[in-house]
Amino acid sequence: MKDMKLNHYRFSISWPRILPTGLKSEKINEKGIKYYSDLINMLLDNKITPIVTLYHWDLPQVLHEKYGGWHNISMVNYFNDFANLCFERFGNRVKYWITFNNPWSIAVEGYETGEHAPGLKLKGTGAYKAAHHIIKAHANVWHTYDMQWRSKQKGLVGISLTADWGEPVDISNQRDIEAAERYIQFYLGWFATPLFHGDYPQVMKDYIGRKSGQQGLGASRLPVFSPQEKSYIKGTCDFLGLGHFTTRYVTLKNYPSGAGDNYFSDRDLAELVDPQWPDPGSEWLYSVPWGFRRLLNFVKTQYGNPMIYVTENGVSEKMLCTDLCDDWRMKYFKDYINEMLKAIKDGVNVKGYTAWSLLDSFEWDEGFSERFGLYYVDFRNKNKPRYPKASVHYYKRIISSNGFPNQREVESWKRKAVETCSSSNQLLAAARRKENQELAGMEQAWSIHDEV
Repeated sequence: MKDMKLNHYRFSISWPRILPTGLKSEKINEKGIKYYSDLINMLLDNKITPIVTLYHWDLPQVLHEKYGGWHNISMVNYFNDFANLCFERFGNRVKYWITFNNPWSIAVEGYETGEHAPGLKLKGTGAYKAAHHIIKAHANVWHTYDMQWRSKQKGLVGISLTADWGEPVDISNQRDIEAAERYIQFYLGWFATPLFHGDYPQVMKDYIGRKSGQQGLGASRLPVFSPQEKSYIKGTCDFLGLGHFTTRYVTLKNYPSGAGDNYFSDRDLAELVDPQWPDPGSEWLYSVPWGFRRLLNFVKTQYGNPMIYVTENGVSEKMLCTDLCDDWRMKYFKDYINEMLKAIKDGVNVKGYTAWSLLDSFEWDEGFSERFGLYYVDFRNKNKPRYPKASVHYYKRIISSNGFPNQREVESWKRKAVETCSSSNQLLAAARRKENQELAGMEQAWSIHDEV
């Protein structure tokens, strides 16, 4: 980080690492506290600002087994206790707090499709109920900080929402325009609108309410905030963290009621991609830079131009790729950062940008097969050595310039970056050869043992 001249680093504090049972009243793991405290101190010693996420999807197992996790309203208080402990122990040094990272994914993939933990498939209600409690939990933590800590610690509390951009397939077709609007409202607006305006987007209330009525239900599957809750939740965002990776074309698609009512069919739309969009890595991630500028402008218009910190933006590579000369990542960063720059010139209040991610990491249900890192991590080696990809050198220059200089210099960065990665490739190849020789030696030893 220091070598790259990063001025901030975003990481998450693991709830179960601090509170193994999830409850502050039962046990505080002081070793966990020390681990994060040392990390924060080391960052500050190196003039790197810590930006801390309180929840990046690791719910203490006990809270799921005992209470059903985010389906239980009691999580609001338990999460508040955890957050309050973090403010107490780290808040004198941490000035940027993110309550939740990508709650859309927690709700939809955790409680609706079951792709992520806890793997529940409660179609039609699961995601909405979990999201309802997450929004309340966020507001509660914001108020706790506001009342107890803000005057002393002078920090900020926000949330990080991930959203793709939705573009109408036919910009002259009103139905496609409305479908694209629904796409964004059911994605970003689901969480942002309550925090900025006090309630769910009207289009969500209308569509889910109507479909619930057609199912013969007495009430909407979308939970309701009371008037007191609306005023309590509204305005609980000092800044908006924004994760963004890709774009979809959107068109109207009518789902008849009863055809498996769920979050996706509630929206009455279909998502499409342009086959000409580059797709360097994950199957869902196409490079569509212009969508980024449109999303940033949407946030400005919808939510009163809040302070935005881009908390995630980056691209993965195909599973078997071990070539560190990642041209497509350099191009992705160049194109997306350039669109962000245009948005800033449009008047969008972007305060910071965070590339995703520093290192190759564990990509949830994809395991270690998708690599988003600027640094390649050799997961096969027990020491997990890191090798810089070409994008490291490239991104480092963007940081030092705080933007892009002229095209000729950009090309010279790329050349230097590719030289850097070529030498790293040789190191990686040598390490692999050594590792394979060691493995072969072990296999030979085993075969001799078998013969004996």
